[in-house]
Amino acid sequence: MASFFGMLLLLPVFIVVAILIKIKMPGPIFFKQQRVGKDAKLFRMVKFRTMKVNHGGSTISVKGESRITPLGQTLRKYKLDELPELWNIFKGDMSFVGPRPDVPGYADKLEGDDRLLLTIRPGLTGTASLKFSNEEELLALQEDPIYYNDHVLYPEKVRLNNNYVKRMSFWLDIKIITFTLLGKKLKEEWAN
Repeated sequence: MASFFGMLLLLPVFIVVAILIKIKMPGPIFFKQQRVGKDAKLFRMVKFRTMKVNHGGSTISVKGESRITPLGQTLRKYKLDELPELWNIFKGDMSFVGPRPDVPGYADKLEGDDRLLLTIRPGLTGTASLKFSNEEELLALQEDPIYYNDHVLYPEKVRLNNNYVKRMSFWLDIKIITFTLLGKKLKEEWAN
């Protein structure tokens, strides 16, 4: 219900963003990609498109990449590109709070206890999302962004997401949503 009313309330924003994308970025308005959901089932996640069509890049994004358009940079900065995920929440593929849904290549590598995060629906926001809200900037500072993502960021996100699954509660979700809306980072002790 909250996602339905969220889509209704944000309809003017959806319309403006869609028009801007159509004017400034020829091609489709939405970006759709297979992601791994609860119980490792695949679903199609929807976002506003922020990149050039047929860019052929990797699955990780680095701030300042030429494949990300100027409008796309703005949409990403204010997380407006993620608003269509309210549709995924409405359909039941996602939740407001939970681990961000990974592309199959990453989720497939999870083993043993690390697969705990796949026992719940992925979320629009979560503890790892808040801790690494500046992920694209962090990756831009690295000599090898893919290596840094695979060996530093991703394992830490898995740890944070699994800790969330073990400690999840209504009040923790309220804190996470509030901090997301305020653009703040969660205190480290809440994420551990």
